[in-house]
Amino acid sequence: MSRLSVFNSPLVLGFDHFERLLERANKASADGYPPYNIEQIGENGLRITLAVAGFAEDDLSVSVEDNQLVIRGQKTEDESDRVFLHRGIASRQFQRSFVLAEGIEVKGATLDNGLLHVDLERIVPDHEVRHINISRAGNSGKRTLDQRPKDPADESGS
Repeated sequence: MSRLSVFNSPLVLGFDHFERLLERANKASADGYPPYNIEQIGENGLRITLAVAGFAEDDLSVSVEDNQLVIRGQKTEDESDRVFLHRGIASRQFQRSFVLAEGIEVKGATLDNGLLHVDLERIVPDHEVRHINISRAGNSGKRTLDQRPKDPADESGS
């Protein structure tokens, strides 16, 4: 069975990259580790908070790759000499990705009590109106209104 998409409509042009972004976001949300929250902070602010208990600053990396926020965690300490009777705190490596819309910028990241906070800001562009000149296509298709042929009666001086 083929999948239908709103982006296949002939009325929606140039948005095929959005479909690819949605597919990437859907694949990235399949794994539930580490758990996270997304909250609105202010009119144009967002905060993503990940529960990364047991990870130090040096164990974490935050980067932006092709309109995607990528957060990675990998423990660097050696736990081979430790014997666990029960291990309920996950410390496995992870990669969590979030697709960023156009105009979203990462402002910074902080680690506080086992929570990694990544602050984002929506940059609101100035509203711009552009006027497009309309030219008239003559026989050659190159004439504009300012290049009309002169009327021979105008040259006779009557």
